[in-house]
Amino acid sequence: MAARPPALVGISHGTSSPEGRRAVRGLHDAVVAAATERHPDATPTVRLGHVDVEQPDVPTTLASLDPGEPAVVVPLLLSAGYHVHVDLTEAIADTAGSGRRVVLAGALGPDDRLAAVLARRLAAAGVRDDDSVVLSVAGSSDARAVRDCRDMAERLAAASGRDIRIGFLSAAEPLLPDAVAAARADAPGARVVVASYLLAPGYFQDLAERAGADVVTRPLLVVHAPVPHELVEIVLDRYDAAVV
Repeated sequence: MAARPPALVGISHGTSSPEGRRAVRGLHDAVVAAATERHPDATPTVRLGHVDVEQPDVPTTLASLDPGEPAVVVPLLLSAGYHVHVDLTEAIADTAGSGRRVVLAGALGPDDRLAAVLARRLAAAGVRDDDSVVLSVAGSSDARAVRDCRDMAERLAAASGRDIRIGFLSAAEPLLPDAVAAARADAPGARVVVASYLLAPGYFQDLAERAGADVVTRPLLVVHAPVPHELVEIVLDRYDAAVV
């Protein structure tokens, strides 16, 4: 009998937004379906937990698995900052001695497939050739996460064939309202379009929509819309890479 595959434990940030919760649950459901299709003979258990704000938290989610069932924790986070390098790393270290092998996979971004989703969101929002585009990111006090975000701005520039500024919603500079104002000052009369590099609706998306841009794209996940296949593929690829 083939060994049981590790569970795929997707860990999101968590949000108090009901719409954001439904959007992330939609990603979970899409991953369940795709995991069954990709691994029909050895489909992993799939669980959803959260590193902040919501329950179940990481220990509770891992405890919901069968005793001794191995697991791969896939951060449903767009960059690898404090939550990945500290919170999730420590939570996994705390499982030592439990009889369960737990491995931490990579964050979702940066990835060219995310840039493709962002480019589609811009097209759907009606971006024009003369628009100034600012990539809106959550921001982090962790320099590694900031580098990941700047990397994504470069990937979006390559995917869209246009200059892309970056604006942070917290913890790093330039802050998004300042980046929007600078874009407007540099191109008087042109529209400023914010490309939302956020996983789901919630507090940060609301901040992005109040930053002074003319147009703000929808986040990567949208309630009542198909989950981008690229996101599902990235989750499964991160899982598969950690299993190997």
